[in-house]
Amino acid sequence: IPALRPGASPASPSGSTPSSADATFAPMPDEPEPTWLTPAAHRQLEEELERLTTAGRRRVEERLAEARSHGDIRENADYEAAKQEQGLMEARIRRIQHLLKTAEVRAAESTDLVEIGSLVTVREDGEENEYLVATPENRVPGYHLASPQGPLGRALLGARAGDRVDYQAPGGTFSVEVLAVRPFSA
Repeated sequence: IPALRPGASPASPSGSTPSSADATFAPMPDEPEPTWLTPAAHRQLEEELERLTTAGRRRVEERLAEARSHGDIRENADYEAAKQEQGLMEARIRRIQHLLKTAEVRAAESTDLVEIGSLVTVREDGEENEYLVATPENRVPGYHLASPQGPLGRALLGARAGDRVDYQAPGGTFSVEVLAVRPFSA
């Protein structure tokens, strides 16, 4: 039996089984899509997870204890703020755990084609920019990021130096010329 997206109903509004046209019904993937991470990004996520699950949880617990000591928690803004911080931190912990569990950790390969992990130099409107084609978890200061799930990143995947690629983005249709492709190394 296919799984439903959260909030989806197993029956269409007419009460029949969902059809392919029913936008609320979609099978969920059996296996999560792996996230490509550089060894440095993987290490940073492991360190962040360690900080959050130790010192971060202790800090939030101290804030909650302090807020509880002020009396009635039903009308306690400090308590509500601490609970909200706790919820956001626990969501981040779950996100990092998922990323680390599904990560494909490797260095970028040297190839002529743009792939995840490539540094790509492009010319757009007469200006040269260098992009790291990778997921946001691999963000590196000094480099623009072109997510493979985003319009530019999707358009660049598979391109070679000398190619011109067009992509559709919310601001319109854009065109870039690929000048160089090289593997990223952290």
